[in-house]
Amino acid sequence: MAKGTKKRAAARGRAAGRGRTPEPITAPVDGGLAELVPDRDRPRGWTLLLDGKPQSHVDLDDPAHLDFEYQRRLGHAADLAAPPGRPLHAVHLGGGAFTLARYIAATRPRSTQQIVEIDAALVQFVRRELPLDPGDRIRVRGADARAGLAKLPEGWADLVIADVFGGARTPAHLTSAEFLAEVRRVLRPGGLYAANVADGPPLAHLRAQIATARAAFAEVCLTADPAVLRGRRFGNAVLLAADHELPLAELTRRAAGDPHPARVEHGRALADFTGGAAPVTDATATRSPAPPAAVFD
Repeated sequence: MAKGTKKRAAARGRAAGRGRTPEPITAPVDGGLAELVPDRDRPRGWTLLLDGKPQSHVDLDDPAHLDFEYQRRLGHAADLAAPPGRPLHAVHLGGGAFTLARYIAATRPRSTQQIVEIDAALVQFVRRELPLDPGDRIRVRGADARAGLAKLPEGWADLVIADVFGGARTPAHLTSAEFLAEVRRVLRPGGLYAANVADGPPLAHLRAQIATARAAFAEVCLTADPAVLRGRRFGNAVLLAADHELPLAELTRRAAGDPHPARVEHGRALADFTGGAAPVTDATATRSPAPPAAVFD
């Protein structure tokens, strides 16, 4: 760490210790302007924004705290990927503030994790300002998500989490059947795939992503705000897929008990929701839709 950086970090620590709110921190990164905004309710809590759009939240004092709705839903997937406390081999496609990797390290000590993040400048910024615990066995690889996934051994992962956005949109090559074939290759038997999918009315992208997952995996379910599922607003849905029975009852209980309750769809209801959408291939893939400006107002 550079001398000036150490001074800034020490100053922020002293300010927090005296009860003063730290100042926002900004840096240019490959994807635009990154900003860390302090959480006024949590002394060492920060929200990461890219070009003014919230990406993730992390609390360095309590990494098991998940503030964003979609992160809580991905956290449920991590909780249910194996019996409580058992270490995981986890892959995170998309880095952000490393929130879910920190969460798994806190809730499942001795887990081994790989983060794949294409924005090298963002990785350096987050590492510098929100350092990882060296003992947490988290490796960060600077690469495109699909290219990084291809370098992992077959059957290595208990859990693969896809949460990749460039300019608030998921790149097309991370939405296809060919991409999911690579996910399946990396998953061990009994492994779980979780993806953050953003869409709004008429929900064509979300329906196509469900169809693609249903063609690749034996079991699929979706967790989302009912208003999103009804096409009333733009939002995030978390898709879970596996080749074994999903823990639907426990997932439904957790989703209903969240601060912003969500609904879990599966089976016939999910098939009906998909409405005959066709699976996406590399030849037909497109980026996820851009969120309306009102989402960030």
